[in-house]
Parts: sequence; C-alpha cells; structure tokens
Amino acid sequence: MASSSRGRESDERPHVLAVDDSLVDRRLIEKLLTSSACKVTTAENGQRALEVLGLGDGQHANNCVSEINLIITDYCMPGMTGYELLKKVKESSRLREIPVVIVSSENVPTRIKECLEEGAQEFMLKPLNQSDVMKLRCYMMKLSHPSKGQLCIGR
Repeated sequence: MASSSRGRESDERPHVLAVDDSLVDRRLIEKLLTSSACKVTTAENGQRALEVLGLGDGQHANNCVSEINLIITDYCMPGMTGYELLKKVKESSRLREIPVVIVSSENVPTRIKECLEEGAQEFMLKPLNQSDVMKLRCYMMKLSHPSKGQLCIGR
C-alpha cells in the first residue's frame, strides 16, 4: 500500500518516493523528509514503487511521476532489491533523470560501488538522520529547478 503526504497539487515542495519493506524505516524516512518540507509518497517494495512510477505491468504513465524529484530506496528488500529498482528506473527514458539514493544498514563496499556505477546519486547508511536529508535536498532542488544551478557537495 502506498501512501502520500500530499497537499495542494500546485505545491512547490520537493516530492520524494521512499521505498522500504520495513514499516519503521519507512515511517522514519517519511518523518525526516516531511519535517524538511518535502512531500512524501511511500511504497513497501520495489514492485509497488514501479506501480507508483507507472512502470508496473500493463501500466501507462502516471501523473505522479512528473512530480517526483527523488527516489530513496532500501537496498535489501524481498522480491526486488533496491539495486534492481535502480536499474529499472535508469533503463526508463522517462525516469532516468530522477536521482535515486540507495540506503542500507550494511556497509558493503562492493555493493556501494555497484550501485554508484549503475547510476545511484548517493549510497547512505541507515539509520538516516536530519543531516542526511539536508544533503539530499540539493539533488531534489536541482531536478525541480535546474536553472538555479545549485552546487551539491559530495558526488
């Protein structure tokens, strides 16, 4: 089940799709992002995230997609890993420009390298905190307002 903390349709806040099979982690990410003035849509697995993005089986483009400024996904999930979700997003001509951030509780260098090489904007370790969210805001704003030319620290 996907949920959304959405306000007005003309809302200018960055919109994040947060994907995690753990309800506790999804709620934490949602709380951190909403307290940083973001709209958040959550999905409990990679397949549900693809449905939200309009890439589910037999689906057409979803209006929600044009609003999403960032995808943050857990790496280790049943059914479809965050890495597999990343690959599907980057293979889509419609979605490939959306930054994807992978999060994991495991610090595995080969996994991190693999995700970054596949196109992940960032790889962060759980648990996320408010300073992590502040790093992500630059990626969100760059996509929603590319003419403003903000400089992101890091990658």
